[in-house]
Amino acid sequence: MKKTMMGNYAASWGAQLARVQVIAAYPITPQTLIVEKLSEIVADGDLDAEFIKVESEHSAMSGCIGASAAGARAYTATSAQGLALMHEMLHWAALARLPIVLTNVNRAMAPGWSIWADQNDSLSQRDTGLMHIFASSSQDILDSTILGYKVSEQVLLPTLISFDAFFLSHTVEVVDMPPIEDVDKFLPPYNPEYKLDVNDPRSFGALTSEEHYYEFRYKMQVAMDQAIDIIKKEGKEFEKLTGRYYDLIHPYRCEDADLILVTSGTIAETTNVAVDELRDEGKKVGNLKIRIIRPYPKQDILNVIKNCKKIAVIDRNISCGYHGIFAQELKSALYNETDIPVWGYIAGIGGRDVKIENIKEIADDTLKSDTPEDLIWKGVKL
Repeated sequence: MKKTMMGNYAASWGAQLARVQVIAAYPITPQTLIVEKLSEIVADGDLDAEFIKVESEHSAMSGCIGASAAGARAYTATSAQGLALMHEMLHWAALARLPIVLTNVNRAMAPGWSIWADQNDSLSQRDTGLMHIFASSSQDILDSTILGYKVSEQVLLPTLISFDAFFLSHTVEVVDMPPIEDVDKFLPPYNPEYKLDVNDPRSFGALTSEEHYYEFRYKMQVAMDQAIDIIKKEGKEFEKLTGRYYDLIHPYRCEDADLILVTSGTIAETTNVAVDELRDEGKKVGNLKIRIIRPYPKQDILNVIKNCKKIAVIDRNISCGYHGIFAQELKSALYNETDIPVWGYIAGIGGRDVKIENIKEIADDTLKSDTPEDLIWKGVKL
């Protein structure tokens, strides 16, 4: 069934199709519409779930942790300062190995107070132990919510799904909603081996020493490594169901490219159009969309970029004191593997629009340049 909907509503309907059982809701612009729609879905009887109205984002994640620990499929959504307030509990959710799915609408961190798109909020949670998806369309949001639970419940790690504020959250697109019966076959009920149960008491999250804690982290890393193959496998199963395939990365016209642009989020979709125009101009440029940054798809990236001559990363984020985070991750992955030079560009911070002509300028500048620069700001107005 095809419906027109905003990106936020795609997240809501994705949670409904996944048959979440507990929703912990706290509103924050531009995420509010997600939990508002879910409240309507629950009130209308289209989803049998507990809808918990909490007093903060910290409490929202705490509620999800309790629900997931008790064996329920739990969901919440937030943005920016709200995600930052959750930070402590994100560590808890990941180390407790709870397969919660969390949606974050990427919004710039304050001050100045902003509600516009910027990836620093979710990338600040990069090292908490969550798997991390960057959706680039409303269809991607809905499908990733279903896939998030399918993968999370196998590797026992939470999943964070991020997408750009307003460029995607409030933009209306046509979305194909798979029949609930098909989703039920793909995503069976969550039934964990270990959960809070008065008839089978266990200890969860208790004090531990260095004798055991070290292995907790080791097992999280093993789970992340295992997730790479599981993401691919479940992506192919989902393709059988819907005709849509989702991988960790999505290359576009990269096979013979001299220059590969590396992008994420909605900038990736704009870049595909820019690549087509650059190709029409006789310039061999491709686009590599990074859809999942945790687990990091190092080998997949190496397979795509191995024959290109230059790489330019476009980051809608900044690790102040160094450079863009996706560029930083890519350089780390390429070290000792290849000598392909990498240019790092910052664009779109705080919701600044990144247009086709901006991306073409980045490509042209990189093609003309002989020496890579770590950090190049595009569009600064001083």
